[in-house]
Amino acid sequence: MELVIVARSSIEEQILDTKKELHDLLEYPIEKLCEIIKEVGFECDLCARCCTSEFNDHVFLLDKEVTRIRKLSPDALKPAPYFDFCDNNGTFYVSGYALKTKEDGSCMFLENGRCKIYEDRPTICRLYPYMLHRERDDSGKLDWRQISGLNEHGCYHSEISDEECSKIATLTKDYEVSYLEHQIRFLETVSRHFKKHNMKHVQSIYDRMMRNLNKGKEVRVMVFCNGKFEEHLL
Repeated sequence: MELVIVARSSIEEQILDTKKELHDLLEYPIEKLCEIIKEVGFECDLCARCCTSEFNDHVFLLDKEVTRIRKLSPDALKPAPYFDFCDNNGTFYVSGYALKTKEDGSCMFLENGRCKIYEDRPTICRLYPYMLHRERDDSGKLDWRQISGLNEHGCYHSEISDEECSKIATLTKDYEVSYLEHQIRFLETVSRHFKKHNMKHVQSIYDRMMRNLNKGKEVRVMVFCNGKFEEHLL
């Protein structure tokens, strides 16, 4: 895990920003996303590139998916990368879990180019490459992004029925709504926790503890899951 330094606004500001994002997402017309899906016409060619860290950073899991994955493989989870906060005592806080990867960067459930838990795979894997969140383009313009990894893998311009487009679009928007709602709960829980224990996020301690982690030293991480924090030592 490499040191990543991110300028952060206050937790309260992040809560307001995320709620605004959620409001705007709910207002985003599903018809527009349907048009994009139909135009892109993505069709999986079973290359399995999307299941590797070379093409995708990590697979974030919603709470219901954590419960399901734990039943399938209790050791399949890790704290999501890019910890969100670090308190005065050097403890990290992160919004959830991600799937572990093998040494070669591939998903731990990828075997011989196929998913071992295909019927139980996470929602984000089912929807890939479609997404719906705001992101800055190369010119710095902030706008809605609907496609991930375009032209990097898979086939395009395939025929997709209106019914299938509507299904994909609805699932995509539902997932992104669930993700933002999860982030809001996480931020609100961190805020209450910090106020209760008279703590705050300290960037200088965050940077120092990340350097320790990169050197192989043990750090404490509190992972938000199902409304509470679960402790991990990395």
